[in-house]
Amino acid sequence: MSPLPEILFDVARNPFLAVGLPIGLGAISGIITGQNARSSWFTTMQAPPGNPPRQAFGPVWTILYGLMGYASHMTVKAMDSAATPGGTHQADTALQLYYAQLALNLLWTPLFFGAKQKELALGNIVALTSTVVAMTVKMHSLNTDFSTTWFLAPYCAWLGYATYLNGGYVFLNNDKLKRA
Repeated sequence: MSPLPEILFDVARNPFLAVGLPIGLGAISGIITGQNARSSWFTTMQAPPGNPPRQAFGPVWTILYGLMGYASHMTVKAMDSAATPGGTHQADTALQLYYAQLALNLLWTPLFFGAKQKELALGNIVALTSTVVAMTVKMHSLNTDFSTTWFLAPYCAWLGYATYLNGGYVFLNNDKLKRA
């Protein structure tokens, strides 16, 4: 029996809810903390090389949230059609990782922009990236109509880049590191 409540499986079973939930939650998180991204706290920090324009983040995250949501839909479909308990267990574990990474993902923006805790946000994004890689590997092993890896590889790549950016903001804007 899964530790996940049945409603989380039901959300993933519906492709519109599976895609809409992460997009909606990501948008809410961005709206709540978005003004801090335009505040002097952030705009006066030294940005790492290769930092994209602020306007790029909304469209990129919308696409990534949609892709990860559809991967969750494909995963629950694989679970529902699994011929063996092992296949069901694999898909269940993948969905647990999915919801864990979604929670970690939604925590990053309030940590970085809301609480202005660059270092905690860096720890969060490292944990997030590790969880997403584990989720991608687990989902890849499932019997799905189309490989979920194609939906999750852009997310993994973006998280690598976002981790670099977060680390760059920590390193370039930490007075203790500058004096060392």
